[in-house]
Amino acid sequence: MLEYENDLYNQGIKAICGVDEVGRGPLLGPVVAVAVILPEGYFHKDIKDSKKLTEKKREELYDIIVENAISIGVGIVYEDVIDKVNIYEATKIAMKEAIKNLNIKPEHILIDAMKLDLDIPSTSIIKGDALSESIAAASIIAKVTRDRMIEELSEEYPMYDLKNNKGYGTKKHLDALKKYGPCPHHRKSFSPVADTLLNR
Repeated sequence: MLEYENDLYNQGIKAICGVDEVGRGPLLGPVVAVAVILPEGYFHKDIKDSKKLTEKKREELYDIIVENAISIGVGIVYEDVIDKVNIYEATKIAMKEAIKNLNIKPEHILIDAMKLDLDIPSTSIIKGDALSESIAAASIIAKVTRDRMIEELSEEYPMYDLKNNKGYGTKKHLDALKKYGPCPHHRKSFSPVADTLLNR
């Protein structure tokens, strides 16, 4: 998990930032990107791709990462912008926002899969959240941040079963969309949501 980081440390690069996002696939809510700079040589055996962790473990690691990170930046792009520019562009905006919100400027950025046009050297790593601790840490913070936002929405809109599906298109969510139509937080450019608008 530290291969990419160690390679950069060996070149004398200290402030390494991992960037990841969560929320590209859901039908509702924002896309959330996070940038994390961990201390040089920091290692925690449980930090890995957020998708491979239980909710309880992610919450636990969230606190550990927040406590130990040198800097954390969060970028959030809401559904109105996603509908305007498309999810791919919205993800890039969120990632750049997260980097901008760090309180120190990184010397090198490790990004999960995406290529960003930046004024800082960067490396795009396919499946980066499984190969780089910095990216994995960013994926955990992003997932917990977004899940908490969706849980708040689930209290307002219980019919979509958001507490369990986090905005993804499960059967319960799709059935509720057909029955109640979309709420203001649905992504109207996503086809299952657009279809319900056409049929109303």
